[in-house]
Amino acid sequence: MKILILANKLPYPPRDGGSIATLNMLQGLHTAGNEITCLALNTTKHSFPVEQIPRELQNTIRFIGVDCDTPIRPFLLGINLLLSKTPYIAERFNIKAFRIALSDLLEKEAFDIIQLEGPYPGNYLDQIRKESHARISLRAHNAEHLIWDRIALRETSPLKRWYLRNLVLRLKRFEMMVADRVDCLVPISEQDESYFREQGTDTPMLTIPTGLNLDEYPLTELPAGPTLFFIGALDWLPNQEGVLWFLDHVFDPLVDELPEIRFHVAGRNASARFLKKLDHPNITCHGEVEDARSFIQSYRVMVAPLLSGSGIRIKILEAMALGRPVVTTTTGIEGIPAENLQNVMVEDDPQKFRNLLIKLITNQEESTRMVADARKLISREFDNFKLSNRLSQFYKEEA
Repeated sequence: MKILILANKLPYPPRDGGSIATLNMLQGLHTAGNEITCLALNTTKHSFPVEQIPRELQNTIRFIGVDCDTPIRPFLLGINLLLSKTPYIAERFNIKAFRIALSDLLEKEAFDIIQLEGPYPGNYLDQIRKESHARISLRAHNAEHLIWDRIALRETSPLKRWYLRNLVLRLKRFEMMVADRVDCLVPISEQDESYFREQGTDTPMLTIPTGLNLDEYPLTELPAGPTLFFIGALDWLPNQEGVLWFLDHVFDPLVDELPEIRFHVAGRNASARFLKKLDHPNITCHGEVEDARSFIQSYRVMVAPLLSGSGIRIKILEAMALGRPVVTTTTGIEGIPAENLQNVMVEDDPQKFRNLLIKLITNQEESTRMVADARKLISREFDNFKLSNRLSQFYKEEA
């Protein structure tokens, strides 16, 4: 089959969860015997020259980038709030240059499947229907509005809370519009599939989580020192919220108990205000790291204190695959069929969260047992080759 992937961000380099999820799926669908083209917005914020994508990757997948700029502009946000029913967070990705590139591609070539990576390429649904006979799929990395809904619940400013509530309603309406108009839906977690079902979506559906190529994740011994780490985009509100909760409620008491503890934080685009929160003698902020796997392998225990979110936290999967114990929250583990205390440790209470970290730092036997079970889980449930073959077969049936 010929499959066209539409993405609001070029999935290379694969440094964040969304890029990893998209790129691994592209490679898996190619390995399953499909011809893959990826047409993506190449935004100023995440710009990468297409010609610098490794040749061996370009020999298997065709990448087409459309250069554009999608910053948040307060004036346009205000106009959108007053005059548009489409949420501004989606309207920013409605780009004329992308429409032209898409039209040119569809005029020259016929595709069997056109897959939308997330709801925002849904801006182009009418155009796709008009210019192509392909079946359209929505790969839902998460139910986006649920993330913002959880953030709104904890917002203390009345004005911000009102805006977030307004955004949630508009974003939910947009997401469900896209889900109802595509020919098939591919949620990334069973929780998200259940949500779409509950909303009355009767679109053919197959849940396919993000897959990993396990040969790219070698097991290494646990470092001996008392080190913790967090890795994730620091311009993403759920990550900011989670790290601040960890600092305020877990880390300071932990330092009192283990003065030698060190916390390493990696992630792009941290604001000056957020960096100030990380100004602590026991904390090292690395910024965006070139090699996320090497960063993960350098330290002992991952903390993933997420309070908001949807879909699957891919960095947790990567840590489990690389043999690093993970302490997370009930929100953080959503979409991952792990058992508490068996493959990962899950806790929402700050004091109990802290106790679990101490246990993993001081108990080598417990840590070693848990990471072995976690690796088995990743191999069984998240093998990219198996998952991509299931998706390819689903598309053959739908096409």
